[in-house]
Amino acid sequence: MLSNLNSAINQKNGPVFDVQNSLGAKRWCFKEVDEKTLLELQQKHNLPHFIAHLLVQRDVNAQSFESFIAPILREHFPDPFSFAGMEEFARDLAQAITQKKKIGIFADFDVDGTTSAAILTRFLRHFGVEPFVYIPDRLSEGYGPSVSSMQKIKQAGVEYLLMADCGTTAFEPLEHAHDLGLHVSILDHHEAEEELPKVAHVINPKRKDDNSGLEMLAACGVCFMACVAVNAKLRESGYFKENALQEAPLKSWLDLVALGTVCDMVPLLGVNRLFVKYGFEQMGKHENAGLEALCQVGRITNLPEPKDAGWSLGPRINAGSRVHKSDLGAKLLSTDDKDEAQSIAWALEECNKERRAIQAEMIKVATNKIEFHQEEHKQAPFILVDDESFHSGLSGLVAGQLKERYGRPAMVVTYVENAEGVMEGRGSGRSIPGINMADIFIAARGEDLLVKGGGHAMAGGFTIEPDKLDDFRKFVDSYIRQQTNNLEPVQDLDIDGFLSVRGASQLASVKMMHEQVGPFGTGNPEPIFALPHVRVQRVDVLKDKHIRMMVADSEGGSWMKAMFFSGVDTDLGTALLKDAQNTLFHLAGQFQVNNWQGRESVEFHVKDGALAI
Repeated sequence: MLSNLNSAINQKNGPVFDVQNSLGAKRWCFKEVDEKTLLELQQKHNLPHFIAHLLVQRDVNAQSFESFIAPILREHFPDPFSFAGMEEFARDLAQAITQKKKIGIFADFDVDGTTSAAILTRFLRHFGVEPFVYIPDRLSEGYGPSVSSMQKIKQAGVEYLLMADCGTTAFEPLEHAHDLGLHVSILDHHEAEEELPKVAHVINPKRKDDNSGLEMLAACGVCFMACVAVNAKLRESGYFKENALQEAPLKSWLDLVALGTVCDMVPLLGVNRLFVKYGFEQMGKHENAGLEALCQVGRITNLPEPKDAGWSLGPRINAGSRVHKSDLGAKLLSTDDKDEAQSIAWALEECNKERRAIQAEMIKVATNKIEFHQEEHKQAPFILVDDESFHSGLSGLVAGQLKERYGRPAMVVTYVENAEGVMEGRGSGRSIPGINMADIFIAARGEDLLVKGGGHAMAGGFTIEPDKLDDFRKFVDSYIRQQTNNLEPVQDLDIDGFLSVRGASQLASVKMMHEQVGPFGTGNPEPIFALPHVRVQRVDVLKDKHIRMMVADSEGGSWMKAMFFSGVDTDLGTALLKDAQNTLFHLAGQFQVNNWQGRESVEFHVKDGALAI
């Protein structure tokens, strides 16, 4: 099959589609595998060839197959005390619980922070400790702790503060917290610097001195591991026997860990696969009143799956923070009152509707600006858009859409008055492989261009003084050009295999692929297959933005339904709508199982395409 792609192929670590042949401006890359490893895996575990091929691409061999496909809690759960500093932290928090100290929780407003807050809240409540929970307002306070938030927490009488999903680089606010007499412990997973804040404990697998090997964890996973460690310390001290108390029902909170893990898009590898497997099984029991209410509002009638977290549950939890209701998500996931859960879930549904309308307008303004300054943006290795009308709670979502559309790192800056009444810029960035967004923001902060900034390799946030935006833009341009050796960033599209339409339409094989290789996410991406030289017919537009079509092999045979979501107004969408009758296409995408009125069929979701010249 590869020989048929002739002119479209160059050699760079295997067959690659030249970027000019991709209408989505992507380079198609095919990863070769070790045939001996593939054959051994296929034979030992009786696997279809294409599934064995996918697993070997993900560094799974015959020996690691079982732990990847079906991890077991009692066998594959890591030692929580492998974290740097966990021994001291667990002993310290266990003592604070025993002494009934006033404990506070400061958590980020996104799904990872919200689930972290809910896990810690439920854990502390088990011991009769009702924590003071503080979720900063996304719009007025922004990400992470501030001097004013530390003062409010101190005024609430908090003695011991747990900081979840933030704080690792918040030096000034946490020095102020120390001066106020707050005993602070950080439970985080964001990139760490050589220096750590002036606090009692920092539990973060990305600390420079941490050798746990658990850097794939989201903050909710770190918080859960911390609860396991504290529970163990209380058991050792005889706390449960002395107080005639059952140990904390930790396993019942894995649904929260799974939700935060999927929504924060951390790698679904190692212990995260364990969390997601058991977590979604737990979610299906509907023991968490808040999650049950969210499923009802989101019309999730089957057992929840990871895709439901990303498309339905997560956006609703996040929606509250985008419209000045940052604490709704944490309240929802912490309550056992079904009536309260229903009320909050419907409030979040209204927030989500409002969010969608605002986001659509922001995208329109942003793309108009980019197209108006087309030459300027075309020459830059990144996208940076700002506007006074932009909603600060949606900068990350819009940056993500711009990154996908233009194939370059994208940053969106909004303007908000801070607690002191001073106007500041708040930005979010989303990146592509090979360009570390967090490193850019940390380096810019070192040059005094940002008030604060950090995050992950693929996503981050920052605060900037408005008059420094031009200098920041120049700095980012120079930084990215150095990272890429002054070459224009090109987004690679990893192709997991080449199939014919006829060979790909087998329902049982596609279902087995999802069951065996999934759950899919960051670190274990959903496989992308290329369908070379396909014919396209019956092309039409749905809801003014999606393209529906039927595809078949060039030599004929069976037809398969294909969807190109949000494909209208893209170069590939234009080609499909105008030239489908007279042109053969190479299409890249993913195979899904479509269930319509109880009937299942295979459907192809297009991600990119090239003219088969």
